[in-house]
Amino acid sequence: MPPAPEARERHILLGRRIVAYKLIRSSRRALGLTIDQRGLRVGAPRRAGMAEIEGFIVKNAAWVLKKLDEWQSAAQPVRLVVRDGAFLPVLGEEHQVRVVPGANRSRWEERRLVLEARADADLRLLARRALQRRALECFTARVAAYAPRIGRPMPPVALSNAQTRWGSCSLQSGIRLNWRLIHFRLDLIDYVAVHELAHLVHMNHSARFWSVVEGVFPGYRQARDELKKLAAACPQL
Repeated sequence: MPPAPEARERHILLGRRIVAYKLIRSSRRALGLTIDQRGLRVGAPRRAGMAEIEGFIVKNAAWVLKKLDEWQSAAQPVRLVVRDGAFLPVLGEEHQVRVVPGANRSRWEERRLVLEARADADLRLLARRALQRRALECFTARVAAYAPRIGRPMPPVALSNAQTRWGSCSLQSGIRLNWRLIHFRLDLIDYVAVHELAHLVHMNHSARFWSVVEGVFPGYRQARDELKKLAAACPQL
C-alpha cells in the first residue's frame, strides 16, 4: 500500500468521553471515519474547516463510541509459546513443534516444525526464522502466480515486520509483505499479494485501483474485512 499521509493526533469530547483521533487531509471529496486497532482516523478534504470536521464526528458520535468499545474488547494478540509439543498456526492450520538436539537449525516435516536446538538455544528466535523463511518462499510464489494476471512483470519480494500494515509497494524496490501473514489462510495471503501488485498499476486506492483488484480477486471485500478483524489478534512470536 502507498504510504499514508502524516496524521496529527487531536482530541474531541463526545458525551463525557475525550476521544483521540488522527486527522488525515487528502484530495478526497467527502469526510470519512475509520476505526480499527489504531483508533479513530478522520479523512477530510484539504479545504474542510475544523468546525465542519468536528461537527461530522459529533454527528456520528454514537457509532464512533460503539466501534471504539468493540475494538477495545476485541481479542488481544495471541502470544505464541515455543516448546516441544506446542502448536503454531501456519497457513491457517496448526503445526506441531518438535524440539530435538542439534546445531540450531530447523526443518519442516508435513504439519510439523522440527527445531534442532542446542541446550541454550532461543527457541522463539529459531521458530521465527523458520516461519520467515517459509513466508518468503510462499509469498514469492503467490506474487509470481498473480503478477501475469495483473499484467506486470514479477517484482522483487521481501518481508516486512510492520505492526499495522500487511503490505507495501514501491515502483523502485518492489513488494514487501508482513511475514506474520504466514499464520493465515492462503486466500488471505493472496488478497494482500494482489492488492500490492495492483499498486504497480495504480499507486492509490481509487475506483480504478479496486477494479484491478476485483478483476483478479473477486472476493477481495470478504478477505479485506476478515484481515481487519484478525489484525487485533494476530499471533505474536
